Amino acid sequence: MYAVEVRDHIMIAHSFRGELFGPAQALHGATFVIDVAFMREELTEDGVVVDIGRAHEALKAVVAGLNYKNLDEAPQFKGRNTTTEFLCRHIFEAMASAARGRKLGPGGDGVSRIKVTLHESHVARAWFEGPVRA
Repeated sequence: MYAVEVRDHIMIAHSFRGELFGPAQALHGATFVIDVAFMREELTEDGVVVDIGRAHEALKAVVAGLNYKNLDEAPQFKGRNTTTEFLCRHIFEAMASAARGRKLGPGGDGVSRIKVTLHESHVARAWFEGPVRA
């Protein structure tokens, strides 16, 4: 399996509901480093997994709507705990849509899996990985 990974970051604010979250129930900020890996069995005719520049642009477009936002106020997240794991899946769905929508350049439609990793800090991270389905 071949893979190409691109990286960006976001700064957000949010709070969580539930005793499990202790002090994180209060509004707090987070800075996430985001890695998105695109995977495929065989390289394109050009010898790549995807166009790295277009993959990075697609990621920047996806996270632009989250950066510097209070996620508690975002209509699409109403009633949800925007945990690191939840945000991984949210970004995964958007990146899979970009792959299906040919926003990764020639050959991007051949990506079979995507893995999204959000680094909360230097000691903690979460990820979601899944197939890109048509």
